[in-house]
Amino acid sequence: MNSTGKHVKYFKVVKLLMKEEKKELNNDNTNDGNKENLEQEDQNEKQREEQEVEVLKKQLSEMTQKSEEYLDILQRTVAEFDNYKKRTQREKESIRKETVCDVVADFIKVADNLERALESTEKDCDYKTVREGIELVYKQFNEILNNLGVEEIKCIGEKFDPNLHNAVMHVNDKNYNESEVIEELQRGYIMENRVIRHSVVKVAN
Repeated sequence: MNSTGKHVKYFKVVKLLMKEEKKELNNDNTNDGNKENLEQEDQNEKQREEQEVEVLKKQLSEMTQKSEEYLDILQRTVAEFDNYKKRTQREKESIRKETVCDVVADFIKVADNLERALESTEKDCDYKTVREGIELVYKQFNEILNNLGVEEIKCIGEKFDPNLHNAVMHVNDKNYNESEVIEELQRGYIMENRVIRHSVVKVAN
């Protein structure tokens, strides 16, 4: 082989080595680029996570603040309602006492007249005078009940009503209608559709 052939072969080998070296260099650059891309992606992901954490922290802080505000409102509302109940109870108790005092004051007048009637029996007096005194006291008593809105329950001749009457006796009598109240054994009273005491009655079957 002449020198020219040797040189050609030599250059081919060098060229091949340079090509392989360039290929390896490109591979290294590619790997380095991929590595840098991965690192950049990791960095970006980390930043996104940090941003999400900050957003969640902010939302949590806002929700905590709102919860504290709602709790404060609830506590104040409960306290106000409790005070309202206590105040209402005191007012109801005050009204009840005033009502009782007013009623008692009226009945004291009846007691005074009964006392006078009893005193009159110790003196020389006839039956008529005593009866008139008792009738006046009874009239005064009924006037007080009427002023309070209390009424007597009508029963004689009425049809028996278990909401108003308490039947303790039953009789068979063709002169009366069935379930007709024929006798009042104890008077009943009612106030604004509320029964204070049922009338005790005798009823025809």
